[in-house]
Amino acid sequence: MSEFRAERLAVLIKEELGAILQKDLKDPRIGFASITNVRVSKDISHAKVFVSVFGDPQQQAATMQGLESAKGFIRTELGKRIRLRSIPELHFVFDKSLEEGAKVLSLINQIQIQKEGGGEQP
Repeated sequence: MSEFRAERLAVLIKEELGAILQKDLKDPRIGFASITNVRVSKDISHAKVFVSVFGDPQQQAATMQGLESAKGFIRTELGKRIRLRSIPELHFVFDKSLEEGAKVLSLINQIQIQKEGGGEQP
């Protein structure tokens, strides 16, 4: 399979997974989660799905467990929406990038407030 095809499939899977999480998944363990990235192997047999979860660590862990237990349902739904001979095996990976980005922005804002207030500290 071409690398370009795998990238196109990754984008399509990301869109469809977002819709499935929003509308079709009814598991109460799954909180506010968003798909940040999908990487599909060149042979299209595996897909790493990067998931960002907002909430405390317990909510994050519960959401990831809910996604793991719903993996079969999600894969079946993908099969209905995407016409492929075989749907890639899904591997959910917790993504901290949004959380870390928010921390960086918070630090930048604190520095900006200190500079504007005249209280510059080394």
